Amino acid sequence: MKILKNAVAGTLESSDLFIQIEPDDKELTLEIDSVVANQHLDSIRGAVVDILNEFEISTGKIYIKDKGALDCVIRARMETALKRGGVLES
Repeated sequence: MKILKNAVAGTLESSDLFIQIEPDDKELTLEIDSVVANQHLDSIRGAVVDILNEFEISTGKIYIKDKGALDCVIRARMETALKRGGVLES
């Protein structure tokens, strides 16, 4: 599946994150900027990849600005952004 349109979810408040997604027909790109990257980058990336796999997303650009969000918040924001961006089977 692929992302159909640009969408955002979340905020830049403490303990939250901001996600921006964009369509891309060629590849899947994931950029994560986090205030807790040294300690938790792998778990943040894992949560995002789990949701991408759940939605079967194979292409698109995903930008994440994390301010220390919990795993459940990451998953909820990611799911919201994908639903707002729509998905289409490849």
